[in-house]
Amino acid sequence: MESYRACSYPKDMEKQFIYHMCQKATWEEAADTGEYSGSALDLADGFIHFSTADQVKKTAALHLAGLTGLVLLTVPVDVVADALKWEPSRDGVLFPHLYRSLKFDEAVDVTNLELDIKRRHIFPRLR
Repeated sequence: MESYRACSYPKDMEKQFIYHMCQKATWEEAADTGEYSGSALDLADGFIHFSTADQVKKTAALHLAGLTGLVLLTVPVDVVADALKWEPSRDGVLFPHLYRSLKFDEAVDVTNLELDIKRRHIFPRLR
């Protein structure tokens, strides 16, 4: 796997958090191994897709609408900066992509994502 010397993140993200949504069962499996390699999409793309606080709700609505059994992982940017790249994605906006497995203990918060009556995900207050 390619190694990255430094994280090319926007300066205002230095002390921020990024978010990833996945199936709770998949995350629980990561507890046994100590690392999470990502979803089928992540594995196919070669990186784990993350979003910022401003992006994650739209990401859920576009790609995970109505899905149950999801958890939201909260990860500090500085903890994964060794393999994090900010790359253009939806509408040319920069999204964080992690080019290695996520260590289980790098997620500082794991929140169950419930659905409201319109089947939209209910998000906690994001950091």
